Amino acid sequence: MNNQVVKGKGQAERLIKQHELSGGVEGIFGQDAKLHDKGILDASNHVFNVLRDMYPSLSFRLRTTISKAEINQKLSNLDSRLGQTLFVDKSNIKPDGGVIEVKDRHGQWRIVLVSESKHQGNDIPKIKAGIKQGVKKDQDLMVAGNAIERVHKNILEFRNLMLDEKHFPYVVFLQGSNFATETIYIDTPDGRKVEISHNKGNLNRIDRVTASNYGMAINQNYCENIYLNDIKLQVASLYFQCSVWNIESMVDVLLDIAKTSMDVLAVDL
Repeated sequence: MNNQVVKGKGQAERLIKQHELSGGVEGIFGQDAKLHDKGILDASNHVFNVLRDMYPSLSFRLRTTISKAEINQKLSNLDSRLGQTLFVDKSNIKPDGGVIEVKDRHGQWRIVLVSESKHQGNDIPKIKAGIKQGVKKDQDLMVAGNAIERVHKNILEFRNLMLDEKHFPYVVFLQGSNFATETIYIDTPDGRKVEISHNKGNLNRIDRVTASNYGMAINQNYCENIYLNDIKLQVASLYFQCSVWNIESMVDVLLDIAKTSMDVLAVDL
């Protein structure tokens, strides 16, 4: 499923109104939305289907990849100095949840939603199972790694692609013990309580990611660009929690971001 095109209709306000009238995510998707083992691509597909149903007179597509060549072409169209360097012709970007786009009245595809989901930190299930970690297998907690910092690359790529837009619908769900927003205690099989601290540098990695939202508050919708005098900020919407994100929560957030995108784009649809 690299390229799906469907039809959709209506004013931007209808998306959120329909969502509310149907009783939220559960009303739209029923019991299927409660399957917590679904991933971000499933959540994105749900939102894609809602957009299809809500806007039958508009064309939507869901792409799983965006080529670097396309990004460079977009930059070059804005200014000939931009988008000039590309060593690997087939290089591309693959957001976990894909990219939902709508065709505007000028025949141009406009991005409505980009979504990703990242996991780092498996301490909680291992503590609950009594599994020790570390080289000597004598630790309750594993020192956090830096793999999650790769999330910045895709955000920067889409900022390049959307440099001329008034919105930036990029959402990342981050989950795992490295993203605790409050200190919690986990019971071990032998009756001990292990602390998962939210403010210790050897475990928490939230501060490694918030460079992509300018250090603004987390778990908020920043789809619409922010302007500081002549400076435009394209802010990634970063959602953190220690436990696994379920599909209901993800779809709620994604629908909110998509609604904001449709509001911003409404003048061109």
